[in-house]
Amino acid sequence: MNTLASRGQLRASFLRWALFLVPLCVLLGFLSGMVGPGPGSAWFQALDKPAIYPEPKWFGIVWTILYVMIGLATAMVASAWGARGRGAALTVFALHFLLNLAWTPIFFGMQQLTLALGVLVAIVLSLLVVIVLYWRVRRLAAVLLLPYLAWVCFATLLNYEFLRLNPDADGGSSGEAVERVRIGN
Repeated sequence: MNTLASRGQLRASFLRWALFLVPLCVLLGFLSGMVGPGPGSAWFQALDKPAIYPEPKWFGIVWTILYVMIGLATAMVASAWGARGRGAALTVFALHFLLNLAWTPIFFGMQQLTLALGVLVAIVLSLLVVIVLYWRVRRLAAVLLLPYLAWVCFATLLNYEFLRLNPDADGGSSGEAVERVRIGN
């Protein structure tokens, strides 16, 4: 028997996937942010901040919104049963999302600014692939990822600026606080 699902069945499938994937994306993002000392660490507080560095409160707000959008976009693709490219899109997304989750522990936990910048470049490139693959399955899903792409491009620039302003901070330290002393102007 070869029948298509009704609109109600498709909607129910999307809702089931969304109820699973949205909280999962938010939870994993939150847990990734809890690994390591985070932005409150003495190491991070001692870094020179770029002029483009926003108030820290915005990171939690923006990431929560983005993780909800990422979860919704992925639910759209996951619920597209039988769509060509669905499996590839979800597989590439899963690999991409692992990179996303790895950035915070690398930057804040390992204090590896250069490696974190490399991870962000990989995040941007893999996200571009995810957007193309999502576009082939559900165009709206790809469009939902565009603010995320803009934010990770900004994060890449921000990471670069941290590295440029703090070349001696790359690679971390023994975990002890660093005191900066400025002599002269």
